[in-house]
Amino acid sequence: MRRIRTIISYDGTNYVGWQVQPNGVSVQELLEKALYELTGEQIRIEGSGRTDSGVHARAQVAHFDTNARMSANKYAIAMNMHLPPDIRVLYSEECDPSFHARFSAKRKQYSYTVQLGTHADVFTRTTSLHLHYMPDIAAMQTAAEAVLGTHDFRAFMCSGRRMENTVRTVTKSEWIRTGKHLTYCVEGNGFLYNMVRILVGTMLEIGSGKRPVSDMQLAIESGQRSAAGATAPAHGLCLMRVTYPDFDTEEVLSRE
Repeated sequence: MRRIRTIISYDGTNYVGWQVQPNGVSVQELLEKALYELTGEQIRIEGSGRTDSGVHARAQVAHFDTNARMSANKYAIAMNMHLPPDIRVLYSEECDPSFHARFSAKRKQYSYTVQLGTHADVFTRTTSLHLHYMPDIAAMQTAAEAVLGTHDFRAFMCSGRRMENTVRTVTKSEWIRTGKHLTYCVEGNGFLYNMVRILVGTMLEIGSGKRPVSDMQLAIESGQRSAAGATAPAHGLCLMRVTYPDFDTEEVLSRE
């Protein structure tokens, strides 16, 4: 049995998320179907995280086990022949059997993109949230800085979810403006369910004047979901990078 590690990029618009679900088509489902076409095996592919419906990935990492003898580096090309154009396997290699796409990950980086302007851009409407007004970017940046460090982020987790450990360490949290686009970049050792989208929703409310900047710190300290803002829509979110002790998607893709 061999373990194959892959990097996958997808536009999540047409999918119910990464994970196989009974209510629609998922990215995981189509990848497993592609593997069956190639190997004749019922293979379970494990991702670094379960992106929600409508969320995108530039560099999702996933692994699978197979008895097939195909060269590991050919899986990317071969799988893409059985996948729709909005899902691409960018890289594949054989790795140590101890590697796990989810549990071996050390850091993840997400981006959330906002498009500014009177009218929505038809070309980025599925990958960015349109705002028809100019938010207070300086206030949003100050709020983003409050996220840095190790905190209990339970206030930024979807209501009704239960987790024993809600403490996470965030090493990067900043807003970057490029022309008419405003992007929130955040990196940490892990994220709670909907955490990035709730962080963004809170900061957008701060940027619109609905909340003071101090609400970000208050939400962190209170741990109450009601103290944070609304959950930002899914389509602006993208998984950008996953880092492991021996593997970094950014480094690998820069060589491809």
